[in-house]
Amino acid sequence: MSIHKPARARASFAARVVRWQRSHGRHGLPWQGTRDAYRIWLSEVMLQQTQVATVLPYFERFVARFPDVASLAAAGEDEVLALWSGLGYYARARNLHRAAREVVARHGGEFPASFDALVALPGIGRSTAGAIAAFASGERRAILDGNVRRVLARHAGIEGHPAAAATQARLWEAAQARLPRGAGIEAYTQGLMDLGATVCVARSPQCPLCPIHEDCVARSLGRIDELPGKRARATPPRRRIAMLVVISRGEVLLEKRPSEGVWGGLWSLPEASADEDAAAILERDWGIAGASLERLPPFEHAFTHFTLEVQPWRVRPRKAAKLAQGKPAAWMPLADIAGAALPSPVKKLLRSVVPAQ
Repeated sequence: MSIHKPARARASFAARVVRWQRSHGRHGLPWQGTRDAYRIWLSEVMLQQTQVATVLPYFERFVARFPDVASLAAAGEDEVLALWSGLGYYARARNLHRAAREVVARHGGEFPASFDALVALPGIGRSTAGAIAAFASGERRAILDGNVRRVLARHAGIEGHPAAAATQARLWEAAQARLPRGAGIEAYTQGLMDLGATVCVARSPQCPLCPIHEDCVARSLGRIDELPGKRARATPPRRRIAMLVVISRGEVLLEKRPSEGVWGGLWSLPEASADEDAAAILERDWGIAGASLERLPPFEHAFTHFTLEVQPWRVRPRKAAKLAQGKPAAWMPLADIAGAALPSPVKKLLRSVVPAQ
């Protein structure tokens, strides 16, 4: 008589993710191995829409200059934006600064580690608050960043674009249902992030290496490339502008951008419509008449929702130029450009112009 052994029960989704993370996940990152909610918060905000390799030097510089939330709150916005320059999505930096000041004002300078307190701060949504709470206090909370949405959409077979409200609701349900029931929320949360970033990637995922591939709906149905759903992409609009590189006596003319919108709160070069006469704009808006203008090579810069076409003009005033009254503008020494709160394309443009001095 043959004896049939029962099939071994498959470990839970969470248990498999935790086991995988401990053996194959990312370890040793500068924000790991700590319960410091401040540092965890910095890393989570920086990692929004940005890869780890890009974030690492920014994180190190930030904590060196702002070792705690009080020092960040006490800093000026220009300094915060200068340290953020090149990381993109500058609203994150402005919200970071606002949140730091709220923590000092409302929490006595002690960065909160509970979900409810975190989600009330500027720039911290449900997923970011859940990640910080999980890492800082072991609170059992679900997360749903971009990488995790992809993992869950494939594993659960959830169709539709992840940004759609109905799809997002189903993803949150799946995220909540898969949470570990006991300990291990930290390794589980990190494991989901690591899986999405290193194995269950958007193109050519490494399914054989995935700890949850056995019951992945997308894999079993041959729909890995279809999930998560993709939004139909329209051709992004294009916007044409002129940038005026006005240099006088070793200084460049800069204008403070509005806090909202593209490059919000940063210093940048004066702009105008590319269809207007640059000399007329200089005289009308800046009181600079009779300057010599040189057309510089045009360039493009792609934003999330549009492409910016830039025609730069090198401007040489014939006499010392003064600031136009009422404009949020300043003359900056060319030597200070590298450490200033300027958009990366503007810094690159100025670096190409300055050697000609």
